[in-house]
Amino acid sequence: MFERSRKGENALLIQPHAGPLDESVLEEFQELARSAGATVATVVTARIDRPNAATLIGSGKLEEVLAAAEASGADLILVNHTLSPGQERNLERALQRRVVDRTGLILDIFAQRARSHEGKLQVELAQLKHMATRLVRGWTHLERQRGGAIGLRGPGETQLETDRRLLQKRLEQLSKKLDKVEVQRTQMRRARMKGELPRVALVGYTNAGKSTLFNALTGAEAYADDKLFATLDPTVRRIDLPGCSVVLADTVGFVRDLPHDLVAAFRSTLSEARDADLLLHVVDAADPLRTERIAQVDAVLKEIEASDIPQLLVFNKIDRLEDTAPRYDRFVEERPRVWISARDSLGLDLLGEAIGQVLGLERVTGRIHLPSMAARLRGQLYELGAVRAERVEEDGWWLDVDMAHAEASRMAAGPGGHALMPLLPPDVEPPLG
Repeated sequence: MFERSRKGENALLIQPHAGPLDESVLEEFQELARSAGATVATVVTARIDRPNAATLIGSGKLEEVLAAAEASGADLILVNHTLSPGQERNLERALQRRVVDRTGLILDIFAQRARSHEGKLQVELAQLKHMATRLVRGWTHLERQRGGAIGLRGPGETQLETDRRLLQKRLEQLSKKLDKVEVQRTQMRRARMKGELPRVALVGYTNAGKSTLFNALTGAEAYADDKLFATLDPTVRRIDLPGCSVVLADTVGFVRDLPHDLVAAFRSTLSEARDADLLLHVVDAADPLRTERIAQVDAVLKEIEASDIPQLLVFNKIDRLEDTAPRYDRFVEERPRVWISARDSLGLDLLGEAIGQVLGLERVTGRIHLPSMAARLRGQLYELGAVRAERVEEDGWWLDVDMAHAEASRMAAGPGGHALMPLLPPDVEPPLG
């Protein structure tokens, strides 16, 4: 009987695929393995048109994997696919090595990265849910107990049931603790909402540079590294932009096929995105698969019911691109885009401008002339508190004003609003008449 080793960092990777092999999927899986601390010894690809119910891969491929593991000295098998408990157990018996599927690998990375009390609780909850269906593997030594006849039954079933009961009790305890933490976080979030500060959340594919951007904008020292899932715990800071202040939240990075148990367990972290007024969707501009990454993040946002929140695409890491300068693409078909380098602090002023504009917080200042017939517009400006100074002339008033861009645009479209046009950029449509 194979006893599971708790050691093993020299990994053989199995990449199943139904159609043509997607190299980007394999590269990401290798990066996941390295992020977990494993050394990739070798990779075996397996074309699977009809998955084997017992071992996922066929008997011939199983022999190939065993030979490759022995030749490379691999003591750990990582499979880029979700395995059933039976498949995982059968693979371990056939390969005589510990087998971890994609979900187990991501859970392991999360367990290493969690730093806060809440993050550790969330990871443990997800791990125990994953472990619940695989509990029998922890007690293989009990299978050697004789059983059946009176007086010869071993304690295997009793021990297993005890272990299941203890696991269920721990799950209930964790759920209660997380519910309490969620209540506290909700109260803090409501306090921020009462403060009437707009809420902005950083989202994006893992390793896109969200934490580096968060540190660049806030001056904080949130953990940032060139690894997958470097940030798990939500970090919230207030930042002051030209003419406005917002609350900025850093969130966990997304990845394709993120396990549902993790999405559920990290509801507190993801709620920062779901309750935001604006999402800064950070994209690695140098990633050749950035279009696919954007689509995958959008899919997760839809799953957590955050797809309707306004988005600003932030193309980060332009320092890795040739002949790409910071810029703000204000008018695009889907959503505005800003090109920056958080590491080199390039384009952050454009990002601040874009945030203010998308949120309707961008301010405009200048001197305007109102004719005497525009007394109503003058009164509206005073009601808004936009007038900083005034000089009365025979034909009307000269006003120094400071107001939100959104208010200026709205008033410019109203009666007499053409007087406000000098404040607005030339791409704003002038009022009719």
